[in-house]
Amino acid sequence: MSELDGADVDSVVGPMHIAIIMDGNNRWAKKKHLPSIAGHTAGASAVRRVVEAAVRDGVKVLTLFAFSSENWKRPKLEVDGLMALFMRSLKKELKRLNEHKIRLRVIGDLSGFSHGLQNQIKSVEEATASNTQMTLVIAANYGGRWDIAQAAKSIAERIALGELAPEDINETVLGEHMQLADLPPPDLLIRTSGEERISNFLLWQTAYSEFVFLPVLWPDFEQQHFDEAIQIYQNRQRRYGGR
Repeated sequence: MSELDGADVDSVVGPMHIAIIMDGNNRWAKKKHLPSIAGHTAGASAVRRVVEAAVRDGVKVLTLFAFSSENWKRPKLEVDGLMALFMRSLKKELKRLNEHKIRLRVIGDLSGFSHGLQNQIKSVEEATASNTQMTLVIAANYGGRWDIAQAAKSIAERIALGELAPEDINETVLGEHMQLADLPPPDLLIRTSGEERISNFLLWQTAYSEFVFLPVLWPDFEQQHFDEAIQIYQNRQRRYGGR
């Protein structure tokens, strides 16, 4: 008998949507006695590696937690460096995204960013909108609680306009107003650096995701770590509350 006999299909096929909390940039820099921005710059290289690995494996959606709504509390010098790095990366990676037919999408409260960065995000999103190989989602100034709150606000506005009645509200309607509503929910959530929490990331969307926590710091994340996480995912059985 094959070891796969009796296993759920979801446990033996690759995940179609992978979400990653890219944690450990600061600790990586501290270990090397470097400024924090050096860790974030090294982390950008890890992003390129994981995007390449995801395309190789036929992943259809890759969502990366780049900047949380809580990250504004960090030192101003670090935040300013992150914003500059985000801007440079958007400009630098456009050609590569189109070469690999990757669509870029940025989710979160973008009103918190400078007009220049907002315009750059919009420009790259529009330039890659027709790409169909994979959707790369960057969560920036994003928080799961914010996501649920903005969905509730949108529903309240529709009720005020008479488009919905309170009795119409259910999980499906709320889900339709969440970020990424048009994409499949994450099959697999990876967090690096050894921390084992989701830190307000995709609270609604990861209700049935498989979680894999790896001890590697994000700048050191290589394709073999990506493969390891997928192997762990494939060895699990997803029951969605059933047997």
